[in-house]
Amino acid sequence: MKLQYYQKEDQVLLAVDCIIFGFDKKDLKVLLVKRDFEPEKGKWSLIGGFLKRNENLDEAANRVLNTLTGIKDIYMEQFYTYSEIDRDPGQRTISVAYFALIDVHSHQFDGILIDGAQWFKLNKRPQLIFDHNQMVQKAINRLRRKTQTKPIGFELLPEKFTMRQLQNLYESILDCKLDKRNFINKVNQLDILDKLDEKDMTSSRKGSFLYRFNEKKYKEKLEEGFNFKI
Repeated sequence: MKLQYYQKEDQVLLAVDCIIFGFDKKDLKVLLVKRDFEPEKGKWSLIGGFLKRNENLDEAANRVLNTLTGIKDIYMEQFYTYSEIDRDPGQRTISVAYFALIDVHSHQFDGILIDGAQWFKLNKRPQLIFDHNQMVQKAINRLRRKTQTKPIGFELLPEKFTMRQLQNLYESILDCKLDKRNFINKVNQLDILDKLDEKDMTSSRKGSFLYRFNEKKYKEKLEEGFNFKI
């Protein structure tokens, strides 16, 4: 479709920036890339791209994610639009921010596909260009709020996981230590996990029982509007 009706109006670029959170059974991390072009060449950045004429915002965000990780059809959420006039020194650009959640050890994820990209622990991440630090912090805050209303582990944990791995995940998101007994009691009260007969023998000689989310019970709890406040 040829655009011809708004040629007299100001033209601005529209971009998407993706905050990609990954969990490696121990720590929650964010995926960043070292820029190989100006402006701010050589500095750390979120992965992003410009909206193309033939795609909507969700399609653009999924394209960016697939270019970096090679995976599709994962949890992704649009959470804020950044439109400060001078936010990008290259050109007037509005950016729509998304965050995505992936299990780093998933069979779907074969590794980072772009040179210069690297995982960082949330509390060890470097300074980022433009307003990307604000984007990451806002995404973290959104993720923390989500832990109050739904279990996040569906998207970030492997199919089978230990209670310790689940607690590690929530401690990483909330950036605080949780009492083990209290955490286990609250999780058990939700009644959304199936305890398996299998054990993870890598954590100790005795081993730790593996669990799996019960999707049917989980959906029922969502309909009930339960709170998962730790």
